[in-house]
Amino acid sequence: MAGVARVRPVEPGDEGEWRRLFAGYREFYELPADDDVVDRVWSWLHDAEVEVHGLVAEVDGVLVGLAHHRAFHRPSTGTVGTWLDDLFVDPAVRGSGAGRALVDRLAADAAAQGRSVVRWITAEDNDVARGMYDSMADATRWVTYDRRP
Repeated sequence: MAGVARVRPVEPGDEGEWRRLFAGYREFYELPADDDVVDRVWSWLHDAEVEVHGLVAEVDGVLVGLAHHRAFHRPSTGTVGTWLDDLFVDPAVRGSGAGRALVDRLAADAAAQGRSVVRWITAEDNDVARGMYDSMADATRWVTYDRRP
């Protein structure tokens, strides 16, 4: 694959390739294989009642990356931002610009929607992604915690 990534919203016909990429994302983060989770996320991407959206990067007619995102309200600033939940690029094409193209498209869409920020988290040891992120965004001082309900 030598083409430039074209970024577009995920479409129903992308299901097979999207599933392959999402499985790769889950494997990268050492999440167990779970068809119920994959089915649920796929359904969210096509449900107008659920505010989870997807972008895909396509090169020469093949999906090579995905990004899942949603709006989030920011009471501290009285604004709405875009939260990037998941970003994944097929390892075979990492470094091709597909990841950057996905984030750039998300930022352009956020600007067009009047959003105040595009925000995401990544694993501390995800050095390859962090190298790209450091070149295109500001690392924050915030530490993230999870508490089970």
